[in-house]
Amino acid sequence: MKKSNYPFIGLAGNIGVGKTTFTSRMAVRQNWTPFFESVADNPYLSDFYGDMDRWSFHLQVYFLHKRFDSHLQMSKTQSGVIQDRTIYEDVEIFARNLYEMHHLSDRDWDNYCGLFSAMTAFLKKPDLIVYLKASTDTLLTRIHSRGRDYEQSIDPQYLHSLNISYERWIKSLPRKEVLVIDTDGFNIHKQEDKLQHFESMILDRLLLKSS
Repeated sequence: MKKSNYPFIGLAGNIGVGKTTFTSRMAVRQNWTPFFESVADNPYLSDFYGDMDRWSFHLQVYFLHKRFDSHLQMSKTQSGVIQDRTIYEDVEIFARNLYEMHHLSDRDWDNYCGLFSAMTAFLKKPDLIVYLKASTDTLLTRIHSRGRDYEQSIDPQYLHSLNISYERWIKSLPRKEVLVIDTDGFNIHKQEDKLQHFESMILDRLLLKSS
């Protein structure tokens, strides 16, 4: 199967859906360069889950900063790239959700949106956004199994609200720019045949876009 030259895949999805593992596997299989979300070294995450009112703005600016840096690096990469979470999710899912839950003030939301607009005005958009979808129960099970201490206190209602935000955002995008993959019941470590099927779906969509 012929592949596009230097495709840019944006991998989208909620906390715990398996983006990092999927990114790693696809990067190896297709010889793409992976770009990962800054989580393990994030200085705000633990504080954020303990006090969202206090730390929401700081966390979102940190993620925006790191994602912008990744975009600059991707623009210089002479290969296909796959990104673990897109910069567009920062504003459309996480920051907007925190604002609607009143964890971000009007002033901080306006400031954040202005910063986002200025930073993304000249960035190349992904050739394809692959949305990894999962139910809230599935997300909670995966979060529990991977055992990150700072994630164990995540409110299920918060995860559910993020899922609602993802559905709203995905539906707002042109259909040709998005591929939705339902990962409920999918074990990436054990179901190689499903992974190959999803890989073929992604490559076929890239070919359609480039034709």
